Amino acid sequence: MPEAAVLIDPAPAMDAEVEVVHPVGIDMVHRTRPEDAFPRNWVRLSHDRFSVAATLPHDHPFFAPVGDDRHDPLLVAEAMRQAAMLSFHAGFGVPLGHHFLMADLDYVCHQDHLGVGGAPTEVDVEVFCSDLKWRSGLPVQGRVGWAVHREGELAATGSGATRFTNPKVYRRMRGSAPAEGISIPDAAPVSAVRAGRRRDEDVVLSETGRDGLWELRVDTRHPTLFQRPNDHVPGMLLLEAARQAACLSAGPGGFVPAEASTRFHRYAEFGSPCWIGAAVLPGTAEAAVKVQVTGHQDDELVFSTVLSGPRADN
Repeated sequence: MPEAAVLIDPAPAMDAEVEVVHPVGIDMVHRTRPEDAFPRNWVRLSHDRFSVAATLPHDHPFFAPVGDDRHDPLLVAEAMRQAAMLSFHAGFGVPLGHHFLMADLDYVCHQDHLGVGGAPTEVDVEVFCSDLKWRSGLPVQGRVGWAVHREGELAATGSGATRFTNPKVYRRMRGSAPAEGISIPDAAPVSAVRAGRRRDEDVVLSETGRDGLWELRVDTRHPTLFQRPNDHVPGMLLLEAARQAACLSAGPGGFVPAEASTRFHRYAEFGSPCWIGAAVLPGTAEAAVKVQVTGHQDDELVFSTVLSGPRADN
Protein backbone atom coordinates (compact mmCIF):
# COMPACT_ATOMS: atom_id res chain seq x y z
CA MET A 1 0.00 0.00 0.00
CA PRO A 2 1.95 3.03 -1.22
CA GLU A 3 2.42 6.11 0.95
CA ALA A 4 3.75 9.57 0.22
CA ALA A 5 7.52 9.94 0.49
CA VAL A 6 8.83 10.57 3.98
CA LEU A 7 11.68 12.67 5.25
CA ILE A 8 14.62 10.49 6.11
CA ASP A 9 16.45 11.15 9.36
CA PRO A 10 19.65 9.30 10.21
CA ALA A 11 19.09 6.28 12.44
CA PRO A 12 19.68 7.09 16.10
CA ALA A 13 22.72 5.58 17.75
CA MET A 14 21.82 2.53 19.82
CA ASP A 15 23.89 0.26 21.98
CA ALA A 16 23.58 -3.41 21.11
CA GLU A 17 21.93 -5.55 23.77
CA VAL A 18 23.60 -8.87 23.15
CA GLU A 19 22.21 -11.97 24.86
CA VAL A 20 19.77 -10.05 27.06
CA VAL A 21 16.52 -12.05 26.91
CA HIS A 22 13.33 -10.01 27.11
CA PRO A 23 9.83 -11.42 27.75
CA VAL A 24 6.95 -10.68 25.39
CA GLY A 25 3.59 -9.10 26.16
CA ILE A 26 0.76 -10.07 23.81
CA ASP A 27 0.08 -6.39 23.11
CA MET A 28 3.49 -6.21 21.39
CA VAL A 29 2.27 -8.67 18.76
CA HIS A 30 -1.19 -7.06 18.42
CA ARG A 31 -3.06 -9.99 19.91
CA THR A 32 -5.66 -10.04 22.68
CA ARG A 33 -5.78 -13.82 23.28
CA PRO A 34 -2.66 -15.56 24.62
CA GLU A 35 -3.38 -18.66 22.52
CA ASP A 36 -3.01 -16.56 19.35
CA ALA A 37 0.31 -14.95 20.38
CA PHE A 38 3.28 -17.12 19.35
CA PRO A 39 6.52 -15.24 20.30
CA ARG A 40 7.72 -15.92 23.86
CA ASN A 41 10.91 -13.84 24.25
CA TRP A 42 13.41 -11.90 22.20
CA VAL A 43 17.10 -11.01 22.06
CA ARG A 44 18.77 -8.20 20.15
CA LEU A 45 21.67 -9.65 18.14
CA SER A 46 22.74 -6.35 16.57
CA HIS A 47 21.22 -2.96 15.83
CA ASP A 48 18.95 -4.31 13.09
CA ARG A 49 18.82 -8.05 13.85
CA PHE A 50 16.77 -9.90 16.45
CA SER A 51 16.19 -13.45 17.59
CA VAL A 52 12.63 -14.26 18.66
CA ALA A 53 11.80 -17.53 20.42
CA ALA A 54 8.31 -18.65 19.37
CA THR A 55 6.03 -21.60 20.01
CA LEU A 56 3.97 -23.19 17.24
CA PRO A 57 0.96 -24.90 18.87
CA HIS A 58 0.05 -28.43 17.83
CA ASP A 59 -3.64 -28.03 18.65
CA HIS A 60 -4.60 -24.53 17.58
CA PRO A 61 -8.28 -24.57 16.50
CA PHE A 62 -7.71 -22.33 13.46
CA PHE A 63 -4.07 -22.99 12.48
CA ALA A 64 -4.56 -26.73 12.55
CA PRO A 65 -1.99 -29.17 11.11
CA VAL A 66 -2.12 -29.73 7.35
CA GLY A 67 -1.12 -32.50 4.97
CA ASP A 68 0.86 -35.28 6.56
CA ASP A 69 0.75 -33.76 10.11
CA ARG A 70 2.75 -30.64 9.26
CA HIS A 71 2.42 -27.16 10.75
CA ASP A 72 0.21 -24.89 8.68
CA PRO A 73 2.43 -22.56 6.59
CA LEU A 74 0.06 -19.71 7.43
CA LEU A 75 0.78 -20.35 11.11
CA VAL A 76 4.49 -19.99 10.32
CA ALA A 77 3.81 -16.80 8.33
CA GLU A 78 1.79 -15.39 11.24
CA ALA A 79 4.59 -16.23 13.68
CA MET A 80 7.03 -14.38 11.40
CA ARG A 81 4.72 -11.37 11.16
CA GLN A 82 4.30 -11.24 14.93
CA ALA A 83 8.07 -11.51 15.40
CA ALA A 84 8.52 -8.48 13.14
CA MET A 85 5.96 -6.41 15.05
CA LEU A 86 7.66 -7.38 18.31
CA SER A 87 11.09 -6.40 16.97
CA PHE A 88 9.94 -2.95 15.88
CA HIS A 89 7.90 -2.22 19.00
CA ALA A 90 10.33 -3.58 21.58
CA GLY A 91 13.60 -3.18 19.68
CA PHE A 92 13.11 0.20 18.02
CA GLY A 93 10.52 1.81 20.27
CA VAL A 94 7.65 2.09 17.79
CA PRO A 95 4.68 2.95 20.07
CA LEU A 96 2.06 0.26 20.56
CA GLY A 97 -0.69 2.52 19.20
CA HIS A 98 0.97 2.76 15.78
CA HIS A 99 -0.43 0.78 12.85
CA PHE A 100 1.75 -1.92 11.28
CA LEU A 101 1.08 -2.17 7.54
CA MET A 102 2.58 -4.71 5.14
CA ALA A 103 2.71 -4.05 1.41
CA ASP A 104 4.06 -7.48 0.47
CA LEU A 105 4.82 -10.80 2.11
CA ASP A 106 6.77 -13.72 0.69
CA TYR A 107 7.58 -16.98 2.46
CA VAL A 108 8.96 -20.45 1.79
CA CYS A 109 8.30 -23.29 4.25
CA HIS A 110 10.39 -26.46 4.31
CA GLN A 111 7.74 -28.97 5.28
CA ASP A 112 10.25 -31.69 6.18
CA HIS A 113 11.19 -29.62 9.23
CA LEU A 114 7.66 -28.67 10.23
CA GLY A 115 6.29 -31.97 11.51
CA VAL A 116 3.83 -31.52 14.37
CA GLY A 117 3.62 -34.59 16.58
CA GLY A 118 1.78 -34.37 19.88
CA ALA A 119 3.38 -31.31 21.47
CA PRO A 120 4.06 -27.63 20.72
CA THR A 121 7.09 -26.84 18.56
CA GLU A 122 9.77 -24.40 19.70
CA VAL A 123 11.32 -22.37 16.89
CA ASP A 124 13.75 -19.49 16.61
CA VAL A 125 12.65 -16.67 14.32
CA GLU A 126 15.53 -14.48 13.25
CA VAL A 127 14.36 -11.03 12.14
CA PHE A 128 16.52 -8.88 9.84
CA CYS A 129 15.56 -5.21 9.32
CA SER A 130 16.88 -3.22 6.36
CA ASP A 131 16.26 -0.10 4.25
CA LEU A 132 14.90 1.66 7.32
CA LYS A 133 13.64 5.21 6.94
CA TRP A 134 13.43 7.28 10.11
CA ARG A 135 11.40 10.22 11.32
CA SER A 136 11.77 11.86 14.73
CA GLY A 137 13.88 9.01 16.01
CA LEU A 138 11.49 6.23 14.97
CA PRO A 139 11.45 3.94 11.92
CA VAL A 140 8.50 4.66 9.62
CA GLN A 141 9.14 2.06 6.94
CA GLY A 142 11.57 -0.62 5.85
CA ARG A 143 12.03 -4.21 4.82
CA VAL A 144 12.01 -7.30 7.00
CA GLY A 145 13.60 -10.68 6.42
CA TRP A 146 12.98 -13.84 8.43
CA ALA A 147 14.76 -17.14 8.96
CA VAL A 148 12.94 -19.73 11.06
CA HIS A 149 15.04 -22.49 12.61
CA ARG A 150 13.90 -25.61 14.42
CA GLU A 151 16.52 -27.60 16.30
CA GLY A 152 19.20 -26.07 14.09
CA GLU A 153 17.42 -26.84 10.80
CA LEU A 154 16.10 -24.14 8.50
CA ALA A 155 12.30 -24.52 8.54
CA ALA A 156 11.19 -21.37 6.72
CA THR A 157 12.33 -18.07 5.25
CA GLY A 158 10.43 -14.94 4.34
CA SER A 159 10.59 -11.26 3.47
CA GLY A 160 8.24 -8.30 3.43
CA ALA A 161 7.91 -4.53 3.19
CA THR A 162 6.37 -2.74 6.13
CA ARG A 163 5.59 0.76 7.38
CA PHE A 164 4.28 2.30 10.55
CA THR A 165 1.68 5.03 10.91
CA ASN A 166 0.59 6.86 14.03
CA PRO A 167 -3.14 6.87 14.83
CA LYS A 168 -3.70 10.48 13.72
CA VAL A 169 -2.09 9.99 10.31
CA TYR A 170 -3.81 6.65 9.90
CA ARG A 171 -7.27 8.09 10.53
CA ARG A 172 -6.57 10.87 8.05
CA MET A 173 -5.41 8.29 5.50
CA ARG A 174 -8.55 6.20 6.03
CA GLY A 175 -10.87 9.16 5.48
CA SER A 176 -14.53 8.35 6.06
CA ALA A 177 -14.01 4.66 6.89
CA PRO A 178 -15.58 3.89 10.29
CA ALA A 179 -13.16 3.05 13.08
CA GLU A 180 -14.85 -0.31 13.61
CA GLY A 181 -16.44 -2.49 10.96
CA ILE A 182 -18.93 -5.22 11.72
CA SER A 183 -19.75 -7.97 9.25
CA ILE A 184 -22.03 -10.97 9.80
CA PRO A 185 -22.23 -13.04 6.58
CA ASP A 186 -25.58 -14.06 5.12
CA ALA A 187 -24.27 -16.42 2.45
CA ALA A 188 -23.53 -20.03 3.30
CA PRO A 189 -19.86 -21.08 3.30
CA VAL A 190 -18.45 -23.36 0.65
CA SER A 191 -17.75 -26.93 1.72
CA ALA A 192 -15.20 -26.85 4.53
CA VAL A 193 -13.51 -30.05 3.35
CA ARG A 194 -13.14 -28.77 -0.22
CA ALA A 195 -11.73 -25.48 1.10
CA GLY A 196 -9.10 -27.27 3.17
CA ARG A 197 -10.77 -26.57 6.51
CA ARG A 198 -12.26 -28.75 9.23
CA ARG A 199 -14.91 -26.34 10.56
CA ASP A 200 -17.54 -24.31 8.75
CA GLU A 201 -16.85 -21.29 10.96
CA ASP A 202 -13.32 -21.07 9.50
CA VAL A 203 -14.49 -20.90 5.88
CA VAL A 204 -14.12 -17.42 4.37
CA LEU A 205 -15.58 -18.02 0.89
CA SER A 206 -19.09 -18.45 -0.48
CA GLU A 207 -20.23 -19.66 -3.89
CA THR A 208 -20.97 -17.30 -6.80
CA GLY A 209 -22.15 -19.85 -9.36
CA ARG A 210 -19.08 -19.14 -11.50
CA ASP A 211 -16.08 -21.43 -11.85
CA GLY A 212 -12.95 -20.07 -10.22
CA LEU A 213 -14.70 -17.16 -8.51
CA TRP A 214 -15.97 -16.81 -4.95
CA GLU A 215 -17.17 -14.02 -2.70
CA LEU A 216 -15.15 -13.19 0.39
CA ARG A 217 -17.09 -14.17 3.48
CA VAL A 218 -16.20 -11.90 6.40
CA ASP A 219 -17.34 -12.70 9.93
CA THR A 220 -16.02 -10.24 12.51
CA ARG A 221 -17.05 -12.64 15.28
CA HIS A 222 -14.19 -15.00 14.40
CA PRO A 223 -11.94 -15.05 17.48
CA THR A 224 -8.60 -15.54 15.69
CA LEU A 225 -9.08 -13.49 12.52
CA PHE A 226 -10.57 -10.54 14.41
CA GLN A 227 -8.65 -9.97 17.63
CA ARG A 228 -9.98 -6.46 18.19
CA PRO A 229 -12.04 -3.79 16.38
CA ASN A 230 -10.80 -3.19 12.85
CA ASP A 231 -11.70 -0.73 10.11
CA HIS A 232 -10.78 -3.07 7.23
CA VAL A 233 -10.48 -6.76 6.42
CA PRO A 234 -7.20 -8.06 7.91
CA GLY A 235 -4.45 -9.28 5.63
CA MET A 236 -4.41 -12.68 7.34
CA LEU A 237 -8.03 -13.21 6.32
CA LEU A 238 -7.09 -12.41 2.71
CA LEU A 239 -4.24 -14.94 2.85
CA GLU A 240 -6.66 -17.52 4.23
CA ALA A 241 -9.10 -16.72 1.42
CA ALA A 242 -6.29 -17.27 -1.08
CA ARG A 243 -5.44 -20.63 0.49
CA GLN A 244 -9.07 -21.75 0.40
CA ALA A 245 -9.50 -20.63 -3.21
CA ALA A 246 -6.33 -22.53 -4.11
CA CYS A 247 -7.67 -25.66 -2.39
CA LEU A 248 -10.94 -25.37 -4.30
CA SER A 249 -9.05 -24.94 -7.57
CA ALA A 250 -6.65 -27.79 -6.88
CA GLY A 251 -9.52 -30.24 -6.63
CA PRO A 252 -9.84 -33.41 -4.51
CA GLY A 253 -7.02 -33.94 -2.07
CA GLY A 254 -6.55 -30.27 -1.25
CA PHE A 255 -3.38 -28.28 -1.18
CA VAL A 256 -0.67 -27.09 1.25
CA PRO A 257 0.52 -23.48 0.58
CA ALA A 258 4.19 -24.17 1.34
CA GLU A 259 5.30 -21.12 -0.66
CA ALA A 260 3.60 -17.79 -1.29
CA SER A 261 4.38 -14.45 -2.88
CA THR A 262 1.75 -11.83 -2.02
CA ARG A 263 1.24 -8.16 -2.86
CA PHE A 264 -1.34 -6.01 -1.07
CA HIS A 265 -2.52 -3.13 -3.26
CA ARG A 266 -5.29 -1.53 -1.19
CA TYR A 267 -7.48 -2.21 1.80
CA ALA A 268 -10.42 -4.60 1.57
CA GLU A 269 -13.34 -2.67 3.04
CA PHE A 270 -16.39 -3.82 4.93
CA GLY A 271 -19.79 -3.44 3.29
CA SER A 272 -18.77 -4.06 -0.33
CA PRO A 273 -18.38 -7.46 -2.02
CA CYS A 274 -14.82 -8.65 -2.51
CA TRP A 275 -14.39 -11.22 -5.27
CA ILE A 276 -11.71 -13.91 -4.98
CA GLY A 277 -10.56 -15.47 -8.25
CA ALA A 278 -8.17 -18.40 -8.62
CA ALA A 279 -6.55 -20.20 -11.53
CA VAL A 280 -4.17 -23.15 -11.56
CA LEU A 281 -0.98 -22.11 -13.36
CA PRO A 282 0.83 -24.10 -16.05
CA GLY A 283 3.47 -26.45 -14.73
CA THR A 284 1.27 -27.94 -12.04
CA ALA A 285 2.16 -31.60 -11.55
CA GLU A 286 0.29 -34.54 -10.10
CA ALA A 287 1.89 -34.14 -6.68
CA ALA A 288 2.25 -30.34 -6.58
CA VAL A 289 0.08 -27.32 -7.32
CA LYS A 290 0.73 -23.69 -8.27
CA VAL A 291 -2.21 -21.29 -8.14
CA GLN A 292 -2.60 -17.58 -8.78
CA VAL A 293 -5.25 -15.87 -6.63
CA THR A 294 -6.51 -12.30 -6.84
CA GLY A 295 -8.99 -10.24 -4.87
CA HIS A 296 -11.04 -7.42 -6.42
CA GLN A 297 -13.40 -4.96 -4.79
CA ASP A 298 -15.29 -2.16 -6.53
CA ASP A 299 -13.40 -3.03 -9.74
CA GLU A 300 -10.02 -2.44 -8.10
CA LEU A 301 -7.29 -4.96 -7.33
CA VAL A 302 -7.03 -5.54 -3.57
CA PHE A 303 -4.30 -8.20 -3.50
CA SER A 304 -2.59 -10.78 -5.67
CA THR A 305 -0.68 -13.87 -4.69
CA VAL A 306 0.89 -16.99 -6.13
CA LEU A 307 0.72 -20.06 -3.89
CA SER A 308 2.55 -23.29 -4.53
CA GLY A 309 3.08 -26.54 -2.68
CA PRO A 310 2.22 -30.21 -2.47
CA ARG A 311 -1.23 -31.66 -2.56
CA ALA A 312 -2.44 -32.20 0.98
CA ASP A 313 -2.69 -35.97 0.62
CA ASN A 314 0.97 -36.34 -0.42
